[in-house]
Amino acid sequence: MRRPPVTLVCDRLVLRRWQEEDIGAAARAIRDSHDHLLPWSHLAAGDSHEAATALVTTAMSEWERDEAYKYAILAEGQVVGGCGLMRRIGPGGLEIGYWLHGDWTGRGLVTEAVAALMTAGFALEGVDRLEIRHDAANVASAGVPRRLGFEEAEPAAAPSSPLLPGESGIVRVWRKTAP
Repeated sequence: MRRPPVTLVCDRLVLRRWQEEDIGAAARAIRDSHDHLLPWSHLAAGDSHEAATALVTTAMSEWERDEAYKYAILAEGQVVGGCGLMRRIGPGGLEIGYWLHGDWTGRGLVTEAVAALMTAGFALEGVDRLEIRHDAANVASAGVPRRLGFEEAEPAAAPSSPLLPGESGIVRVWRKTAP
């Protein structure tokens, strides 16, 4: 398969390819989660509507160019976050990224979303590994790959962009190889 499905249905979630009409809902999720996201995500660093517009329009164009496959996370019919598979770690690999509205954390939703991304990612032709990367200070993000059987790899180089308020500058890398 060249691209993953545009919609992935989970037990409690629907992952749906970002669409232009999602900008308002994404902006609300980012704005309402400002304090939760700011330590870890550039999404919360500025105006939420501008961030959501950039998020959605970039996601749409990256999908068309087969650079990334990014999804809105929907729970109970509303956008509560985002996740995706990104072709930025070299041939055969996809990086998984995710963010979630602060009011929806602690329920295993990101773990559920990432499990669906794993299935979709490994179904793509030529994909032999998935990676999750996060700042070492973001302890909550470490729980997701750990629960899903990823193994910790060597840390990645420090990011070249300025650190966000919660970041240590140490990038943890978790890897899962194809079954």
